[in-house]
Amino acid sequence: MSLDADTLGADIQEGNRTALAQAITLIESKRSDHQAQAQGLLQTLLPLTGKAKRIGITGVPGVGKSTLIDTLGSNLTHAGHKVAVLAVDPSSQRTGGSILGDKTRMERLSVDRSAFIRPSPTSGTLGGVTRKTRETILLCEAAGFDIIIVETVGIGQSETAVAEMVDFFLVLMLMGAGDELQGIKKGVLEIADMIAVNKADGINGARASKAAAEYRGALNILTPVSPNWSPPVITISGLENSGLDHLWQEIERHHQAMKASGEFDERRQNQQVRWMWSLLEDSLMTKLRNHPQAEVAIEAAEHDVRAGVVTAAGAANRLLRFL
Repeated sequence: MSLDADTLGADIQEGNRTALAQAITLIESKRSDHQAQAQGLLQTLLPLTGKAKRIGITGVPGVGKSTLIDTLGSNLTHAGHKVAVLAVDPSSQRTGGSILGDKTRMERLSVDRSAFIRPSPTSGTLGGVTRKTRETILLCEAAGFDIIIVETVGIGQSETAVAEMVDFFLVLMLMGAGDELQGIKKGVLEIADMIAVNKADGINGARASKAAAEYRGALNILTPVSPNWSPPVITISGLENSGLDHLWQEIERHHQAMKASGEFDERRQNQQVRWMWSLLEDSLMTKLRNHPQAEVAIEAAEHDVRAGVVTAAGAANRLLRFL
């Protein structure tokens, strides 16, 4: 891939979807020359970023994330918004393959000219979150998308990682809370800006309301993620487009509250700093593994740790010499 960063940047600013897809492929590349091109492009586009609402959505498999996003995203594009969906797919730890099925699961958004869907394989990254999702957010913002939705796989540490790169974090739940409350991860509730009980349609309305009451009770014993916001619990149906206007009103209300208190800007700034340290850690690991003499030393250190000859801390200090 040999692309002129200036031309690519200009095309992205004009809303060229092909250029946007090429730029995302560029930042996902592991080649050093591609990475240098990508960073130059991002630096050029940086003044055009930061204006979109960034929303993270998580939930266990089967909770209806894709159906909700398809319906909510269509509502938003009909209202004049441009919506980008970054759907992080679970990659196989053994084969590196990923499902990449989001375009088939979001039938309306996949053909909507005001929407852009980008499935990204995680390639085994911790928590199921692709390392380049943050850069992809910036590219989509530079292309004029004013709402960015990041869908997590709903497993591992992906929820925390996504919560640290968005403005609003929505946790989808299923009904039957009385039976399932024991299995809810406390950490997920602690970082939620809102809980929505999905599939509250047909005869399930009463059960969904009961589940919502259970979740409200659970939230009452937790410290809110922000002193300026108490996470609401609502019932919705992504399939029947029920309750989604209320859901969006709550997202807007959260945005206004965070802006008014100054917490919005502070959160964005802190996210940037954490991102910097994350990139530094990744770069140091890459530099270590690519050091010409490090490969043998790494194998020796792993062998000594397994054999109990040296402590893990001692082996780590030995390898630090290569940096």
